Amino acid sequence: MVVQSSIPAVDLSEESQAERLARKTREAPYVPIGLAGCLGAVLYGLYQYKNRGDMSTSVYVMKFRVVAQSAVVLTLGLGVGYSMIDKYILPKFQTSASKKD
Repeated sequence: MVVQSSIPAVDLSEESQAERLARKTREAPYVPIGLAGCLGAVLYGLYQYKNRGDMSTSVYVMKFRVVAQSAVVLTLGLGVGYSMIDKYILPKFQTSASKKD
């Protein structure tokens, strides 16, 4: 019995790091965007921590945690919404447009 995989075979030994990064970005374009957003949030948090004034460290960390969790929930919601629109709504528009032609 032969099992066929739907994953394309990629020879990693012939692929440079730049080519691999480009391929991975094409396969999952939101991962680099998410990493850049995470890095930006961390840098902004470090800057705000340095300029926090009289606020204690524990209060600042709790506030930053709430903001970070809110950003994650918002991002997940947007991702799920986009996936649902892409999977369920856009195909209906495409099939109705092809029926009109």
